[in-house]
Order: sequence, then structure tokens, then C-alpha cells
Amino acid sequence: MRLPTFPAVLIPLLIGGCVTYEKGDFAIVLGTEPQSLDPALVTGVPEGRVIRGILEGLTTSDPQTLEPLPGVAESWEISDDGLVYTFHLREARWSDGTPLTARDFDSAWERVLRPETGAEYGYMLWYVRGAEEYQKGRLDDWSEVGTEVPNDHTFIVTLDNPTPFFLDITSFYTASPVPAHKVRELGDAWAREDNIVTNGPFYLADWRHRERLLIKRDPLYWDVANVRASAIELLTVESIPTNFNLVLTGAAHWTDRNGIPNNFVSNVLAGEASKVRPLSVRRGPYLGTYFVRCNVNEPPLDDVRVRKALAMSINQADITEHVTRAGEIPTHAIVPPGIDGYSNVKGLRFDPEGARELLEQAGYPGGKGFPRLVYLFNTSEAHRGVAEVLQAQWEEHLGIGVELENQEWQVYLDNQTNLRYQLSRSAWIGDYPDPNTFLDMWMTGGGNNRTGFSSAHYDSLVVAAGRESDPVKRAEVLAECERIIVVEELPILPIYHYVSLHLYDPRLQGIQNNVLDKMMLKYFYLDEGGDVAKRSPGLGREPHS
Repeated sequence: MRLPTFPAVLIPLLIGGCVTYEKGDFAIVLGTEPQSLDPALVTGVPEGRVIRGILEGLTTSDPQTLEPLPGVAESWEISDDGLVYTFHLREARWSDGTPLTARDFDSAWERVLRPETGAEYGYMLWYVRGAEEYQKGRLDDWSEVGTEVPNDHTFIVTLDNPTPFFLDITSFYTASPVPAHKVRELGDAWAREDNIVTNGPFYLADWRHRERLLIKRDPLYWDVANVRASAIELLTVESIPTNFNLVLTGAAHWTDRNGIPNNFVSNVLAGEASKVRPLSVRRGPYLGTYFVRCNVNEPPLDDVRVRKALAMSINQADITEHVTRAGEIPTHAIVPPGIDGYSNVKGLRFDPEGARELLEQAGYPGGKGFPRLVYLFNTSEAHRGVAEVLQAQWEEHLGIGVELENQEWQVYLDNQTNLRYQLSRSAWIGDYPDPNTFLDMWMTGGGNNRTGFSSAHYDSLVVAAGRESDPVKRAEVLAECERIIVVEELPILPIYHYVSLHLYDPRLQGIQNNVLDKMMLKYFYLDEGGDVAKRSPGLGREPHS
């Protein structure tokens, strides 16, 4: 294996532009620069990884099983009808020493649901009585929403319907507390790097934009005795080759798939990176799907026949076998396999002849007269590789031209959110292990819809699934929702289901095996001593292969 070197790119990063700054115990490749650290305003994986390290909700997740564990809430009770959750908060403090109370949760949830906040993930709290009406402006009195604060250490939540995954939602970063005293003082500016106050295992010590964040162990965190790392660097460089080189040279200790160039994935899986220095590889199942969003309000994509033609002219296997090459699963569905009790829907298959017939029915025989489309993707060698295959396939099978447009992460997200695109590279990682997390996002007005798709029938089915207590019937309703998305309406074009892939220093401990690939930085530490061969690669479980 001939490994790449990029000294011209690498050296300025490693020396910080000749500026000396504090290092962490180890460095993690985060990749993309976080859009924000405000849990009400973000939706991306990079942001979530940082926020889980610096903020903690009522509950948190077991790093392997993802079962809910006590967080700020040391205990809770659920009413017999499954509608009322009573959380009992422990003695906890913000990083500035201010006591954390139930009112911090109440005000944080109100802020997420306040219409002017524009929280794209606000719908995750719609299970709370009155929450949807409040966010949509149909209810303006917060006291009528199903949250109560009888005292500083009790938070009571009343739901519209029994929600079996509600404790997964309280573990998710959107449901994190925010420091009410800082929000009152600074408004949205509370989350800027020079203002931010947090309550998690770490606090933000430094942020050098487009380079790295440094988080340090918070001595005021209630469980600080079980946080072994004193400081962690999170590297925010978008160049995949540079990130790969950082790991190979020992400047970084962990990367996921986004730090491994496409043309080296096979070599990494074969263990050849360890010829450069001791490195371990871990691959496993991942509840995530890569797909293309269609702006259904933008002609000619407002014609479902065109969207179906685009979907049926994609050979997903070409992408997974020749571009991504890490064992991703070609798919025509949105919900990944492996969720207990759910049978996946079969979407539209690769059928170039059928695709051409649909395009002709839409008024574009052989692609004649079809307007040139623009495909938007964020900066990444991997995303460009997928885009180029799609571009070639649509040209070959439909005779249409597609222009590729590359944008930086924050610009790309803004344009996608505001429907300033025609086709857009997209992905969704499950927020919890339930098909609902891949389906409720397409409801009318959902903050993560970002396609313009709207269907009253679809909305009613998602609501019905939420009210259904029979797990078999609920799964059937959710399958009908998925069928609408991937067979009937096609606001998205599925490409593949992810697998997780980690390349890391074997001294780095606490790396979790879970189907959401959640990084729980609280458990990470660098083991400088002992026999590496005798240590587990994570928390006592062997890696998937």
C-alpha cells in the first residue's frame, strides 16, 4: 500500500500557522466545522458529536446498547398510561458554577418550540402535549404546553400519546438544557465560543475556526470522577486526504469514514494502514441512509414522473462497489435494515427502460427539451465521487445534463434548508433506533423535510402511527409511510445505507459499538500503558467485521 503524503497541506495545520497552543490528550477528526453549538439550531452529525460532549440532557445513552441512562435526571417515573414522565433532577451545576434547575430544561424546550427560533428539530418535541401547536403559532401560552416545574429538581412532561422512544428523545441534543441565565443576558449569542456555558463532561476551552476545538474536562460535572480524558482536540478540517494523513502520522488518533479517501478504503479494511504505524480498524452496522433530495417545487422536479425517472436510472451498486467501497448497502428504501419488528419497503428498482418511458410521458423523449439541472453537494471527495457517478448515469440512461455544484458545509445547509437548490446530496442518521426517525421528518413543514413535499394523507399516517399502541399495526402504518416516500412520491432518491468505519490508534479506549455510531466522548481516553494486544478495542466488545 503506497500511502499519500501531503506535507504542504499538513504542516501548516500541525503547527497552527506557527502559533503555539494547548494540546489535548488526543485528537479526534471531526471533519466539518460545526455550524453552531446551540442545540436548538443545529441538525448535523459534527455538531451533535461536540454537543454530546459539552451538554447533557435529562437522560443519556448507554454507549453500546443505546438504552436510556440517567443524565441530569437521576431517576424518573412513567405513569401507567404512558403519558406522564416525572423526572427527578440531581444536584448539578453549569460550568460557570450556577446551579442547574428544572427551569433550565423548561425554558430550553420553550425556546426550541418558539416559532421565531426556527428550530428544524422542533418536531422531535411534538410528542409533548401542545408542543406542535405552540411551534406552529396556534398556541401562544406556554403554560398550556405539557411541561411543569413544581420545584427546582422536578420536571414533569405530559405527552399526547404513549411514545415508546420518548427517553431516546430526552437523550438527544435538541432536548438538552440551556443556561437560562445566560440566554436572558445574551440571547442567541449565549452559544458563541466566548460566551458558552455548558453542563456536560467537558466545556469548550478554545475554538480555532477551520482548525480545531479544544474541550476540557469540567470539574463541576456531576460524574467527573468517571471522565478520564482531561482534554480532547476535535479537528475541523474538511480535506479527507489531510485528515487521513493526520491519523497516519499520529497527529490525530481517530477518524471515521469521512477521514478515509475513497481510493484507500479497501487498503484500510485490509489492515494496510497499520504498516505505517499501529492502527486498528472497526466496521459495523449503522442506521444511516445516503440519498438525494429533490426540490419538488422546482420544475421539472415538480412532476413525480421526472423524480421517478431519476430514481429508476440510478444503479446504486455502481456507487457502493466503485466509489464508497466500505461495504455500504445499495438501497431503494429510506429506513435501514436491522430495526426490530420492522419489514423494509422495496422502492423503485434500477430500470433504465422504464425510466425513459416515464421521462417521455413527462414530455421529454430521449431527454429532449429537458432543462439542465444543478446537483448540490458539500465539500468532500466522497460526495464528489457519488455526484459524478449520478451525473454520468443520468446522462447515459436519460440523455439529460446535470451540473455539479460544490459548497462549504454551512452554505450548503443554508441553501438546502431554504430550498435554494434542485437536487441536493443528503443523508440521514437515525436519532434513535426506530423507523419513525426516518419518516416523521417528511411531514408538512417539518424542519428537516427540506424538499417542499407536503401530503395531508402522509401527515395523518405519521400521526396515526404515533397513536398506535399495537407494535405490529404501528409497523404496518410506518411501512405505508415509507412506501409513499420511496414508491409513490419520491421527494428523495435513495442511494445506500451506511456502515460505520473507524480507523484509530489502538491506545484510544472507550470507542463504542452502537448502530447510531454515537461518539460518547465522556468515555474516551488514551491508554499509554499496558499490553495493547490484551486490551479491548472499546468497552469490552470485539469490533464488527
